[in-house]
Amino acid sequence: MKTRDVARAVILVAIAVALSPIFIPVGIAKCFPAQHMVNVLAAVMLGPVYAVAIAAASAVIRNILGLGTLLAFPGGMIGALLAGLAYLSFRNIYIAGLGEVIGTGLLGALVSAWIVAPALMGKTMALTTLIVAFSVSTLGGSVIAIVALHLLRKAGIWKP
Repeated sequence: MKTRDVARAVILVAIAVALSPIFIPVGIAKCFPAQHMVNVLAAVMLGPVYAVAIAAASAVIRNILGLGTLLAFPGGMIGALLAGLAYLSFRNIYIAGLGEVIGTGLLGALVSAWIVAPALMGKTMALTTLIVAFSVSTLGGSVIAIVALHLLRKAGIWKP
């Protein structure tokens, strides 16, 4: 484990938590892009293991601070894992973003609606509603992350 990678991970957790209350109105939906942006950045810059750990740590802190729900765990962690595996396999930031969108928008929503909400929250949630809500946020965050990665590359801060 490299000290520099751990420091980057800590910074990404702090960014995810600090920006988590910020949303972008999209029609009647709200786009909360912070965690998804961080997932793609972590997946590309640090790999799938760090990305999942960052998503988990962010979810724990956000829940402790009252800034998130238990749905942050499957949504963030599955998206981070798929983004990391996608980047590891294809070395393409757009494919990493797609991994995040599929992992969070579809798989995270499925796990949230079918397992987490009923078993851990005692609630039933409409799958379609979660897919739309998660997809809006993950699309926004993935686009922001891809733009940020291009800027970081041009600035010489990140090298693919």
